[in-house]
Amino acid sequence: MHDAKKSDPGIVPRGRCGSTTPGKAANKGAQAPAEPLEGRAGIERNPGGRNTDHTQWWGPVPQGAERIRQFIKRKPKEKLTALLHHITPEALRRAYHGLEPGAAPGADGVTWEAYGQGLDERLLDLYERVQTGAYRATPSRRVNIPKPDGGTRPLGVAALEDKIVQKAIVDNLLTPIYEAEFLGFSYGFRPGRGAHDALDALTVGIERRKINWILDADVTKFFDRIDRGKLLELLGERVGDKRLLRLIGKWLRAGVMEEGRWSDTGQGTPQGSVISPVLANVMLHYVLDAWVHRIWRPKEAGGDMIIVRYADDFVLGFQYRSDAERFLREATARLADYGLSLHPDKTRLIEFGRFAVANRRKRGQGRPETFDFLGFTHYCRSTKKGQFGIGRKPIAKRMNRKLKALKQALQRRRHEDIVRTAHWLGQVLDGWLNYYAVPTSGPHLSRFRYYLQKLWLRSLRRRSQRDRFPWERLSELSERYWPRAQVRHPWPSQRLAVRHSR
Repeated sequence: MHDAKKSDPGIVPRGRCGSTTPGKAANKGAQAPAEPLEGRAGIERNPGGRNTDHTQWWGPVPQGAERIRQFIKRKPKEKLTALLHHITPEALRRAYHGLEPGAAPGADGVTWEAYGQGLDERLLDLYERVQTGAYRATPSRRVNIPKPDGGTRPLGVAALEDKIVQKAIVDNLLTPIYEAEFLGFSYGFRPGRGAHDALDALTVGIERRKINWILDADVTKFFDRIDRGKLLELLGERVGDKRLLRLIGKWLRAGVMEEGRWSDTGQGTPQGSVISPVLANVMLHYVLDAWVHRIWRPKEAGGDMIIVRYADDFVLGFQYRSDAERFLREATARLADYGLSLHPDKTRLIEFGRFAVANRRKRGQGRPETFDFLGFTHYCRSTKKGQFGIGRKPIAKRMNRKLKALKQALQRRRHEDIVRTAHWLGQVLDGWLNYYAVPTSGPHLSRFRYYLQKLWLRSLRRRSQRDRFPWERLSELSERYWPRAQVRHPWPSQRLAVRHSR
């Protein structure tokens, strides 16, 4: 575990497109799977560097983290009993500089800039408190974010010192440990595995497998209902360092401050902290992913089955309806054993796939239902060759909500310089297209751009009762400062093949 100056050999998935390394199989099938593992060939570089670059989590990796990763690979079933010594003053310094300087302060009111005054002395004191056990977690500051359905999402803003220590723990310990444990169909809160990777995996899985039924599932208030005791037990499956487990327990029990009052429900972890996403993935890995991978898919499913999980949202595809209904019952019972439940309104079983249109037509029913995942509505479509395909378009409610927010912003900017507003709107549109400009969404991209032009024109014409700003002038500004509404992402099968073919 502590051997220095050793590098990992290249890891290449078995087979041409879909086979994977032993013990971490992807979705069923002999062809390209929905979630092939991330293959990595050996890196050609000069030896002797202290850090290993371009790893799975896309950043320089300290020697300690690299040694942990090598130990996990050599002895995949052994616990790691000595970990906290990897949290050095230098690790805390890297964590501090890795934080967002403009982030909101926690309950202690300390900002990133203020903590940087006398940074060396502060980090040395923090290091000594962490190593001796004198470190105390500060309650998170509760912030309620409005949700589209009218409710609120409680977020916990951690104190700066908590953020520093948590980031050091995540980067140097938890990430190298659990990136070797997590399965290929797990996305979200994992470096190098973003939303578009999950969307590509889901699309390819449905199109290439015998999938006729989709189970769209969502865990109810997952972060608020995590059983802390069970979470620490699951962490103990891999982590044997009691000092590290006690440190994580301090953050879980720190509670929240809201309007000057401290409270703690005794369960859950504050959503929004640095360490919460990793803890959530660990929980769902043992509760859901490993159960599906080791028991349900190889032993219980009678036909093809796929799964793609992004944080606490996951979509499963089944060949047979009986498998889907049985899985839903058993998954509900399994989640209940860990104090969790599926959202009754956001969890649906629908007929969806290459035969859905014909089967529903025979029964005198309408077009197949659609489902939403990661901001996109997925629907059944036919390609130009008459073959089955998955169509994706921005969720209408989200698009309307974005336009409504831009309308309010334009009202505040009504009397600003027109060119400056045109440039700002171009940046907003560019960011929106970076996410939503996927194949099959082209008409919806043009529609969004057109509606944005109309909102801007209406705002300009209301600067005074006599203002009649010409459409031609606005179109000229749009063409000059706005990006074109065109597809930016490749087809899912193309991108998946490029990333996982080696």
